[in-house]
Amino acid sequence: MNIRKATLKDLDKITEIEAICFPKSEAASKESFKERLEVYSDCFWLLEEDGEIVSFINGMKTDKITIDDEMFANAKLHNPKGKWLAIFGVNTLPEYRNRGLAGKLMETVILETKKQGCKGCILTCKDKLVHYYEKFGYKNKGISKSVHGGAVWYDMILEFKDE
Repeated sequence: MNIRKATLKDLDKITEIEAICFPKSEAASKESFKERLEVYSDCFWLLEEDGEIVSFINGMKTDKITIDDEMFANAKLHNPKGKWLAIFGVNTLPEYRNRGLAGKLMETVILETKKQGCKGCILTCKDKLVHYYEKFGYKNKGISKSVHGGAVWYDMILEFKDE
């Protein structure tokens, strides 16, 4: 297992995995991922097994404490000095699920985000995944204003405590 940051060379594989993991109405396009990678590739973590990408987490930095739909479409909203990491997607190929890979990746993302001095991480998820993110310390803030892809999303926040 290897965790690394994404580059434009990973664009096709990232797009392919996203299309497998999310319905078409919710999945980011190749063009969207290209723009995101050009603006904030440092917010893309990939997990590889035997040299193949099998899971990834992507997002952007912001000072907002919830995700709004414009963030998905406009990479220029990324604020490199933002205090929150807005996670847009946690993707794992179906045949690699239930092996703790996404969890290891999430732990890496949380640790790196803490080291960067951020206040925490935010994300949206569907109701069936609220309990999964709560295992990492995320708190459910209720139904999100986001209507991305026509789905009902829940705002989740993980606020880092001063240690």
